[in-house]
Formats: sequence, C-alpha cells, structure tokens
Amino acid sequence: MNLTRRMKPAHLQLIQAIAASGKLQLAADVVGISQPAASRILTEMEKDAGAPLFERHPRGMVETALGAIILRHARVILAEMESLDKEVKHLMAGTAGEVRVGSVTGPASAVLVPALQQLRARSADIRPTVLVAPSATLVRGLEEGRFDFVIARIDAHQEVRDFYVYPGRTEQISLVVRHDHPLAGQKITLRDLRDFEFVVQESGSPIRQSLEQTFLRNGVSAPEIVTNSSSLLIALSMICGSDAIAPQTREVADMLTGTTRIGDGLVCLDLDEMIEVPPYMVIHDAKRQLTRLAEILLDEVLTRL
Repeated sequence: MNLTRRMKPAHLQLIQAIAASGKLQLAADVVGISQPAASRILTEMEKDAGAPLFERHPRGMVETALGAIILRHARVILAEMESLDKEVKHLMAGTAGEVRVGSVTGPASAVLVPALQQLRARSADIRPTVLVAPSATLVRGLEEGRFDFVIARIDAHQEVRDFYVYPGRTEQISLVVRHDHPLAGQKITLRDLRDFEFVVQESGSPIRQSLEQTFLRNGVSAPEIVTNSSSLLIALSMICGSDAIAPQTREVADMLTGTTRIGDGLVCLDLDEMIEVPPYMVIHDAKRQLTRLAEILLDEVLTRL
C-alpha cells in the first residue's frame, strides 16, 4: 500500500466531505472540484489502498472498515494542519509565540511590564519569558542567544559592533530604608551614611560604581559595611529588619514607597546629593533576525523611553 505517499490534503478533505454528505457530487462541491475529478481521486485512492473506502448504497455512500480508519486519521491530520496554519499566521502577525527578554530592575517595572501588558491586550496567545538580572548577566545571555533583546548597560570594554543599540534613560538612585530608620525624615549628607550597613549590588555593577564614585567625588570614604546582593528580595528583607540602607533606582524606589507601593513601611532618605547611574540601553543581536512578536514588543518598549 503506497496510499500515504500519494495522499494530499485535498484527498483527505474529499474523504471527509463524502463521509459527511454521503454524496460524491456534494463532496466535490465542498472541496471545490468537479464530480469527475472527485470520482477519479477516490478511484485512485481505493486502488492505492487495495480495497474500497466507501460502499455505494441507494441512500448514499457509507465508509467501509478501511475507509473509517482512513477517515479517522484524515480528521486528525486536517485539524492539525488547520491548527498549524493558524499558528503560522499568528506567528507572522506577532500575535502568538514566545518572546524572551532580559532587563535590569528599574526599566523592568517602569518600561517592560507596561509594554508586555499592552502586548498581552492584543493577544492572550503570547508566551513571554522575562529575566531580571545585572547587566553583565543579560549581555552575556544575549550573546549566547538566550534573549531576543535586553534592557541593560554596556560595559566600557564591551564589543558593541555585533549589537543594535537604542538609547535609554539615565537613572537616579534613591536610598530606601524602613520608615523608622534613624535617618528617616531629615535632610542628610553623605557623611551621615558612613556608619550604616548597605545592601547593594556587587562590586563593579553600575549602581555600586555610581554610589562609590559619589562618595569619593565629595571627599567622603565609601561605606565599609556592605552586603553584596543584586536580589531585591534580599534587600527588602534586610532593610525591613535592620537599619540597613538599600540603594535602588528611582523607578524601583517609587514602586516601593510611592502611592502604589508594594513595600509596607518603606521610605526614601532625603539626601542632599544626587546619585546618577549611566543610561541603560535596549540591545539586540545584529546577527539574529527578531521574530515579528519580538519586533512588536521592542517597539512597545522604545515608545516608553
């Protein structure tokens, strides 16, 4: 039997239409071919199968045992092909599929989340994956092909020829503490901070560098009691249970202490010195073609910068 090698979608559609209508002419009309063409296709299929697929009765055509088997598989195959067609169309239109994005903390909440919500409003079939991590981790992941694009900072020594880079924003740093912290509610200087513990990203990270450079630029020694962690959960746990200070980008600090705050009893210290972090960028690999879905999300992100 070489039936499967010669079978086409139109043949499966014809079998399904014959079973549904019981009439060859009606089935031919459904498929969009002439009755002689339908008769020829059915004859060829029965020849390839080695037995009749339908029995002819006065009241119509009824599938044989062999025909019932082929009909069952035909329905599954046609349903899968229809599903495939829909998925491809959605994928090409950017209304379905997977998208993988990485971001540093600040723009993740202020830029990426609203962009994803807008994308989700268009279609519930998208499957986004988001990783919030330090810039070095994100850029390395982009190079390894684990992200469609990232929102991160590029190190001065980073080779950028292989990237498309879109400018982002310069971020300000706020110092988040519990509401009854000894320094809360008063105007303070950098010198007032020296004796307190800091929970901050690892040495070499943009926030850490900006913090230390601000101290040094003003002739003040950088804090000596430091817990290194890029985890917001660790930072929150420490500042809620001690006098520790957590430097966070303004977007994150506003989320923790503003009107829509998610941190209970947290405030920002009123420091007389502004601490700024170099601008983050939106970056994707120039060697890889973005999917339509990733392109749409990228556009949504860029409109919010």
